[in-house]
Amino acid sequence: MKQEERLLDYLSINPTITSIQALNELGIFRLASRISNLKKQGHKITSRMVPVTNRYGEKCHVSEYSMGVKNDS
Repeated sequence: MKQEERLLDYLSINPTITSIQALNELGIFRLASRISNLKKQGHKITSRMVPVTNRYGEKCHVSEYSMGVKNDS
Protein backbone atom coordinates (compact mmCIF):
# COMPACT_ATOMS: atom_id res chain seq x y z
CA MET A 1 0.00 0.00 0.00
CA LYS A 2 1.29 3.44 -0.91
CA GLN A 3 1.70 6.16 1.69
CA GLU A 4 -1.06 8.19 0.04
CA GLU A 5 -3.46 5.26 0.28
CA ARG A 6 -2.63 4.79 3.97
CA LEU A 7 -3.19 8.51 4.52
CA LEU A 8 -6.59 8.47 2.78
CA ASP A 9 -7.63 5.43 4.82
CA TYR A 10 -6.54 7.19 8.02
CA LEU A 11 -8.45 10.38 7.17
CA SER A 12 -11.58 8.39 6.33
CA ILE A 13 -11.65 7.20 9.98
CA ASN A 14 -9.95 10.07 11.84
CA PRO A 15 -10.97 13.72 11.46
CA THR A 16 -7.43 15.20 11.45
CA ILE A 17 -3.74 14.37 11.22
CA THR A 18 -0.49 16.16 12.08
CA SER A 19 3.03 15.38 10.92
CA ILE A 20 3.96 13.65 14.19
CA GLN A 21 0.85 11.45 13.97
CA ALA A 22 1.67 10.63 10.35
CA LEU A 23 5.19 9.58 11.31
CA ASN A 24 4.20 7.58 14.38
CA GLU A 25 1.06 5.91 13.05
CA LEU A 26 1.61 5.67 9.28
CA GLY A 27 5.38 5.84 8.78
CA ILE A 28 5.00 8.97 6.65
CA PHE A 29 7.92 11.34 7.19
CA ARG A 30 6.97 14.06 4.69
CA LEU A 31 3.25 14.56 5.29
CA ALA A 32 3.06 17.91 3.48
CA SER A 33 4.35 16.26 0.29
CA ARG A 34 1.79 13.47 0.47
CA ILE A 35 -0.96 16.07 1.11
CA SER A 36 0.22 18.05 -1.93
CA ASN A 37 0.04 14.93 -4.11
CA LEU A 38 -3.46 14.13 -2.90
CA LYS A 39 -4.62 17.70 -3.57
CA LYS A 40 -3.27 17.42 -7.13
CA GLN A 41 -5.39 14.26 -7.50
CA GLY A 42 -8.48 16.30 -6.59
CA HIS A 43 -8.90 15.51 -2.91
CA LYS A 44 -10.19 18.41 -0.85
CA ILE A 45 -7.80 18.64 2.08
CA THR A 46 -7.62 21.67 4.31
CA SER A 47 -5.09 22.71 6.89
CA ARG A 48 -4.97 24.93 9.92
CA MET A 49 -2.27 25.85 12.38
CA VAL A 50 -2.80 24.45 15.88
CA PRO A 51 -0.84 25.28 19.02
CA VAL A 52 1.19 22.51 20.67
CA THR A 53 3.83 22.24 23.33
CA ASN A 54 7.07 20.55 22.31
CA ARG A 55 9.15 18.19 24.44
CA TYR A 56 11.00 21.15 25.94
CA GLY A 57 7.81 22.82 27.14
CA GLU A 58 7.96 25.48 24.43
CA LYS A 59 4.82 26.68 22.66
CA CYS A 60 4.80 26.24 18.89
CA HIS A 61 2.34 25.63 16.04
CA VAL A 62 1.96 22.72 13.63
CA SER A 63 -0.24 22.12 10.59
CA GLU A 64 -3.28 19.93 11.16
CA TYR A 65 -4.89 18.48 8.03
CA SER A 66 -8.47 17.34 7.46
CA MET A 67 -10.27 15.96 4.44
CA GLY A 68 -13.51 16.95 2.77
CA VAL A 69 -15.18 15.60 -0.35
CA LYS A 70 -13.09 14.73 -3.42
CA ASN A 71 -13.33 17.26 -6.28
CA ASP A 72 -14.37 15.86 -9.68
CA SER A 73 -12.28 18.29 -11.75
